[in-house]
Amino acid sequence: MKTKSLRIATLLFSALLTCLISTDALAQKKKRKKYDPAKAQKTIATFKKTDPSLASFFSEAYGYAVFPSIGKGGIGIGGAAGKGLVYKGGSLQGGSKMTQVTVGFQFGGQEYSEVIFFEDADAYGRFINNKYQFAAQASAVALKSGVSADAKYTDGVAVFTMAKGGLMYEASVGGQKFKFVPKSEF
Repeated sequence: MKTKSLRIATLLFSALLTCLISTDALAQKKKRKKYDPAKAQKTIATFKKTDPSLASFFSEAYGYAVFPSIGKGGIGIGGAAGKGLVYKGGSLQGGSKMTQVTVGFQFGGQEYSEVIFFEDADAYGRFINNKYQFAAQASAVALKSGVSADAKYTDGVAVFTMAKGGLMYEASVGGQKFKFVPKSEF
């Protein structure tokens, strides 16, 4: 009887261990896919196609963060979240997690892409050292053809957004917080 119980216990333990290993491997695979350079490159191409003059921002900026998809929604109290990739001199440096909580008159939901350009090393450094968040009154340029030609940096950053879908009354970047994740951690 003890031998049978021991076998059952061993089988259960083996099954549990297999599930844990499989779950961990799946979680690691999902974690790697959260920061997808292909999606970031596709987003960059879409931004450049929508406004060709934006190419100068990509080539002249000290660095930039590309968020292919940010989801936002709310009824009175709202929130937004998204993951993106951070580049310096066109080279991938890491990822970034963006979160936002908003309170006020708002209703609906939307999905959009966002690109943040850093004018200099100081602005880039504040971002990757997790010392950057948009003030409540901050706004972004809604991308359409030709708008980037007159866009200017404010406090070392320039922000462009492009709607992907949804309908929401209220669309600002105020209150966004960012957490940089070095490339070695994903």
